[in-house]
Amino acid sequence: MATSPVSISSNALLLLGQRPVTSFDEASDSAQLAANLWDDVRDSTLRMHPWNCATKRVVLAPQSVAPAYEWPYAFTLPGDWLRTLSIGEEGEHSNFVMEDGAILYDEAVLKLRYVYRLEDVARWDSLLIAAQTAAMAVAMAYPVTKSASMVDAMQQRFAAVLQQARAINGQEDTGEAFGDSPLLSARHYR
Repeated sequence: MATSPVSISSNALLLLGQRPVTSFDEASDSAQLAANLWDDVRDSTLRMHPWNCATKRVVLAPQSVAPAYEWPYAFTLPGDWLRTLSIGEEGEHSNFVMEDGAILYDEAVLKLRYVYRLEDVARWDSLLIAAQTAAMAVAMAYPVTKSASMVDAMQQRFAAVLQQARAINGQEDTGEAFGDSPLLSARHYR
């Protein structure tokens, strides 16, 4: 079976000892609950970590009207934005502020790397799927089981899955180099 929001939600229900759903449109409380929770839980799970599969880069042009003071440029966040990862080129230190759906910045062009709302779960990493399944189980635990101990168990499961997913996902990128810092260079200067 292909991965879908329904299959992930069904697996979360199975973790709770419940029957799976076949559609968000079916006439069951579990299906309605899963459908109501899906978008918010998905966005929260994506926002919790810079998932490689849900990261993109864009170059933004400034808004036509500058901020009232302090910053010369404002840039509207992309519609699929969930979390800013970096501004500018790698290794650059960029000063910016996020206010009211915009990034205030000193330069006329903004290079943005961010986590976006990746709705196509078929493109998700398997560990992101596991994290989302556990997150849905947490969100549905009390409404479905009325058990505080089940909520605690699912929260522990989610924390463990998220920790493992973050560790593995983070190993897929080049690590930060320590020798490039001006502070470290000054310390070793003779």
